[in-house]
Amino acid sequence: MVKNSLIFISQENKKQNPGSVEFQIVSFTNKIRRLTSHFELHRKDYLSQRGLRKILEKRKRLLSYLAKKSILRYKKLISQLDIRESKTR
Repeated sequence: MVKNSLIFISQENKKQNPGSVEFQIVSFTNKIRRLTSHFELHRKDYLSQRGLRKILEKRKRLLSYLAKKSILRYKKLISQLDIRESKTR
């Protein structure tokens, strides 16, 4: 249910600016959610787990950057994506 809304947000931002920080964070979030559902079936897929950790770090860095640049855009994005706010900004 949340996955469909994320794809909708992704397509909306793609028309505006596909290189924007918000679009990149949304696309990384979509990948993360897809991979977590993949791990329910394939628990020992260690190469994909490594890829997931890389994507998580990239998203973390982008969220940190966005929080430094514009706290309002950051708050709006994390509420849309329903993700937790980072402790260190």
